[in-house]
Amino acid sequence: MGGILIVDDAAFMRMMIKDILTKNGFQICGEAENGAVAVNIYSELKPDLTVMDITMPEMDGIEAVKRIRAKDPSAKIIMCSAMGQQAMVIDAIQAGARDFIVKPFQPERVVEAVRKALS
Repeated sequence: MGGILIVDDAAFMRMMIKDILTKNGFQICGEAENGAVAVNIYSELKPDLTVMDITMPEMDGIEAVKRIRAKDPSAKIIMCSAMGQQAMVIDAIQAGARDFIVKPFQPERVVEAVRKALS
């Protein structure tokens, strides 16, 4: 299917990311409100890229990255973190994330990270 999967427990955050990306010509293939849902729908959607929040209920982004990469070692994932989550970002990169963007989002940084991860 392709496109971008957006994973964040806050609906307004998913909407904000979706808005930035669609305005820049990217296609969104799905959304998930936590890591567990993301892992379940990943195989079905086969996204070109996943934008994953780090801190979420049920299953956090780091665990979700590990599980998605176990299913698909070539999975492209960008992490979203709040300020001050450096240690978690390092864990996420070690788990296989390609890049990270920091909240509050700067649209140009989001677009740049997505372009870079997809190229």
